[in-house]
This record gives sequence, structure tokens and C-alpha cells, in this order.
Amino acid sequence: MKYRRLSRTDLNVSALCLGTMTWGEQNTQAEAFAQIDMAKAAGVNFIDTAEMYPVPPKAETYASTERIIGNYFKTHGNRADWILASKIAGPGNGIDYIRNGELKFNRQHIQAAVDASLERLQTDWIDLYQLHWPERSTNFFGQLGYSHKEQNFTPLEETLAALDEQVKAGKIRHIGLSNETPWGTMKYLQLAESRGWPRAVSIQNPYNLLNRSFEVGLAEIALREDCGLLAYSPMAFGMLSGKYENGAHPADARITLFSRFTRYTNPQAIAACSQYVELARQHSLDPAQMALAFVTGQPFVTSNIIGATTLKQLESNLASIDLDLSSDLLEAIEAIHRKQPNPAP
Repeated sequence: MKYRRLSRTDLNVSALCLGTMTWGEQNTQAEAFAQIDMAKAAGVNFIDTAEMYPVPPKAETYASTERIIGNYFKTHGNRADWILASKIAGPGNGIDYIRNGELKFNRQHIQAAVDASLERLQTDWIDLYQLHWPERSTNFFGQLGYSHKEQNFTPLEETLAALDEQVKAGKIRHIGLSNETPWGTMKYLQLAESRGWPRAVSIQNPYNLLNRSFEVGLAEIALREDCGLLAYSPMAFGMLSGKYENGAHPADARITLFSRFTRYTNPQAIAACSQYVELARQHSLDPAQMALAFVTGQPFVTSNIIGATTLKQLESNLASIDLDLSSDLLEAIEAIHRKQPNPAP
């Protein structure tokens, strides 16, 4: 395993982070425990979750993922071996069952969310606490164009002050952003530095061969401001594994099971995906491993969040850390990207 410093902190996180959003929906607790053990044996020390998980979110399974992780820590007693990341949910997305809806990043909601996550996770602290998506209306979750709306959202100053309270209380160690824009990222960083509040140490946004929009604006911020990317959906919901090629819909696969996951299934994305899968096979590579190695190899990426529903998938994903892509292969990837850039933002 390779390790990278988490911004300006004293934490070194594994370059592959164990994603958990299927636990409690597609994966049982026993299966999740087996995934954690396999990842740990491979050198992974970084695990990412959220109060909203599992996905797709619904009231019946709300917070099951955090409970599973908490049960693991209680059973194994190795909490200190892990760098644990979680997130507070923002408004919208049909999750009115969380804190009675109308979610805000204010002191009341942040304190309640942190305390509830700590209880479920059966731990005294969270190493990285992230704002899952902006409270304000802006372009994220696949929306490229920006449509300005005047609205009342919690001032970023109030959010940072509330997070600062949690850091000083020892409940969280560091803060991070997620699904954030260049403006939001720089504003949080500017306020933190001018007011002495916690500085964001990471930004968790989507990044994969079908969606490289992070490179426009945010990549420079990640590098110059030491606010590296925690890349999610590195395989575009499994599309880049090749298992959906030629219209296939494997049983128990995410896109097969849940019709809401359409972000990476438009015609342009399917066409580009087929080219990446074919390129990998021409080079005698596993398409999923090539897709993961591309993400992990980017200089602005701190850690690549891998997820799996089977141990076989996880074992293959973990092995991607040893794959170095040749310059010829990288140029071939760029050639495909130039023809169809960001078909699934």
C-alpha cells in the first residue's frame, strides 16, 4: 500500500480508501466485516462513511452503515488503527427523515449530527468530518451549468464556527468538504485562515474517466491549497469495469438494482466507456484496475475511495495500487478523453 499525507495534518492515509455506502443495503454486516478485514490486511487505514448511508437512501436503512462500522470497532477493538471519515447530510434529496428535514449546516444540526454519528460509530472521535454537499443551491451532483438563486442558507462563517466547537471539544479532528465548487472551496479556506477556524483538509468529489470535471478549477486549488481530492465513484458506478458492456445488466449490480443511478448511462458515456474498456483489454489489463490506477495516479488525489459488493471485487480493486500506467497508455486515454470529454459530469 502507498500512503499520502492528509493536507497539512499529521495523518498519513492510504492511497486507497475503503468506501462503505453499500453496507446495510447491498451488503450485510458480516460481508462488511469481511471487507474491512481484507482492506486492513492490504494496508488500507482509511475508511469513509456518512450519516446518510447506505445508498440509495431511505428511512428504513438510515444510518445502518455507521452502525455496522461501530459494531466492527466494538467487536475488534481496533478503532485506533483506522482513520475514520464521515459526513453530515445537507438539505434536499428526499431525506426529510433526518432531523425532521430542513437540514442546515448550523450549530444545532452540526452538534446533533456529530453526536449521533459518534454514538452509532461507537467511538469518541471522528478523524475527518465532511459537509456531504453544499447547503446552498449550486451546481453539483452532475449539474454543470450554474443557475443563480437568491436563498437563505447558513452563512459559511456560522458553519465553520460550529465545526470549530466540535474540534475544540475533541469530537472531530479535521474537517473536509464534499461535492463542493471552486468558489465554495476557496471561501471556506479563506475564512478559516482569516478567522483561525479549522481549515478544510480535503474535498470529496466525483472523479473518473467519464467525469474529469474536477480538473477544471478544483485541481489547481487541491494542489496549491493542500486540499487534496478524495475521489468517489472512480469506476462510475461500475460502468468502467466492463460488466455492463453490450447492454448487459448483471444480477445484483447497482445499476441493475436501482433505476435512480443514471449518471453514467447516457449514450455518450456508454460509448466512451466502451472505448476505455477496449483500450484496457488491448493492453491486457483489467478495465476496472486501469480505471482505478488512473485516478490514484493523479497528483491532486490524496486517496481513491473504492467500493465493492463482493470480496472478489474488493481484492481486484485493492490490487490496482500496484498498477503503473505507461506513458503510451496514458496518451491513449487522453486521446479518448479529447474526443468525448466528460460525457457524464
